[in-house]
Amino acid sequence: MSGAAMSKAKSERPSAKAERLNLRSTEAEKRLLQRAAEASHMTVSQFVMQAATRSAEDVLVEQTRFALSAEQWSQFVELLDRPARVIPALAAAAARQSSRSEH
Repeated sequence: MSGAAMSKAKSERPSAKAERLNLRSTEAEKRLLQRAAEASHMTVSQFVMQAATRSAEDVLVEQTRFALSAEQWSQFVELLDRPARVIPALAAAAARQSSRSEH
């Protein structure tokens, strides 16, 4: 492996894990996690981290993405393409904020 390739391989390695998470569980939960980790050929820490990370990503995806049918997409795009309309209360609030920031 060339020096550049070795350098690139080193930079792609995950950073060292310095943070800790402490969990409390029942005896039954711990046994379940141990059995599942063993069946997955992982340590309990690896298994729990992988499952928790996947679950966290799923939660965040649900909050940041949405799926629409073709008809719903067309309606969505049509609404986005409409000219902006002035909402008097928002315009007044923006004007007040703008005048405050000038002082």
